[in-house]
Amino acid sequence: MPAALEVMGERWSFMILRAAFNGMYHFEEFLGALGIARNILSNRLARLVEHGIMKRQALPDDRRKIEYRLTEKGLDLLPAMLALRQWGEKYGAGVPSNPVLCDERDGMPILPIGIHAHDGRVLGPKELEWRDQADVNWPTDAAGRKLRAL
Repeated sequence: MPAALEVMGERWSFMILRAAFNGMYHFEEFLGALGIARNILSNRLARLVEHGIMKRQALPDDRRKIEYRLTEKGLDLLPAMLALRQWGEKYGAGVPSNPVLCDERDGMPILPIGIHAHDGRVLGPKELEWRDQADVNWPTDAAGRKLRAL
């Protein structure tokens, strides 16, 4: 967690990422949508790029225009961001957030983010324990090699 908080530990980074997940790519879009000061936005975008969460790329048709796109590393933050949002909805002001994140296929809202066992069971806090790597019962592939989740 310390490494994640080093990169993400303040609200503007979360707000920028939320906007990026919602399809914003340009500096001016972020600026207008977030109401953030230009220098703070510039600093936070540079930090997200530096940490490999976003990439900065010039548009092919106009090299002066820059887009900020989420990298694979940035896209992998979606479950964590959704879990924080859902936690905030549950324990915050009691007002559900709008818009609602839905499955594109059927328009149904997503389920709460949870912790799942290797077999898909939902686990609660009392069903979890920390173990040293040497004591973990890692699953194996067909060749008998250990498959590590992280």
